Amino acid sequence: MDMIIRSPDIFYWQNKTCQCALGRGGIISTKTEGDGGTPVGRFPLRQVLFRPDRLTPPKTRLPIQALAHQSGWCDDPNSTAYNSLVKLPFSNRHEVLWREDFIYDVIVVLGYNDNPVVPGKGSAIFLHVAKPGYSPTDGCVALSLEDLLYVLKSATPETQLVVSPD
Repeated sequence: MDMIIRSPDIFYWQNKTCQCALGRGGIISTKTEGDGGTPVGRFPLRQVLFRPDRLTPPKTRLPIQALAHQSGWCDDPNSTAYNSLVKLPFSNRHEVLWREDFIYDVIVVLGYNDNPVVPGKGSAIFLHVAKPGYSPTDGCVALSLEDLLYVLKSATPETQLVVSPD
């Protein structure tokens, strides 16, 4: 069964409807690095990353890995590690995953631009925890922590996130 986004702020999973936040650039069909858009498409849920100092491992059937202080994600299109988990310090441009805010306490890595990776097509497209007020993301999909943990309990490696155009 698919997770579906049918409008800019509504997320459907099984029989539950949740509020969500999307990228500040809206839902877009042609994604490029840094445009702030949430890409249109059907994306597998690759793995779950979580902050072990703040949460116990989420209940899920997806592959799961604890984050560390040195966890980062390469968003440099000129790097061979583009759009992948990296260990910090890292010489190329990257995003720090061990954040002071809570939005990356749970991250679901989506299978966007990863098979194969195309430099500049966008990176770090995640399902993660929403900011207060569901303010826009940089291109990800964000849910409340409660809703994200609920979704993970019943998601399987066959589950996909479907983002449809506005």
